[in-house]
Amino acid sequence: MSTAVADRELTAMDRCDSCGAQAYVRVVLESSGGELAFCAHHARKVEARLRPLAASWQDETDRLRETPAAASED
Repeated sequence: MSTAVADRELTAMDRCDSCGAQAYVRVVLESSGGELAFCAHHARKVEARLRPLAASWQDETDRLRETPAAASED
């Protein structure tokens, strides 16, 4: 897996491997280099088991609290 893929921001196209919702966490496994994606709910559910096996844990769940900019009235 390329570093560029592991470091890029997750988008609406990235889906949770457990339920298909938008992914906000990407996990790269140390042993295989495989990549898993999770919604915030499922990331919390598997974190205790996967953290020790992860080469990287990209958590973008803080984006869930962001408020979108107000649309301008042009």
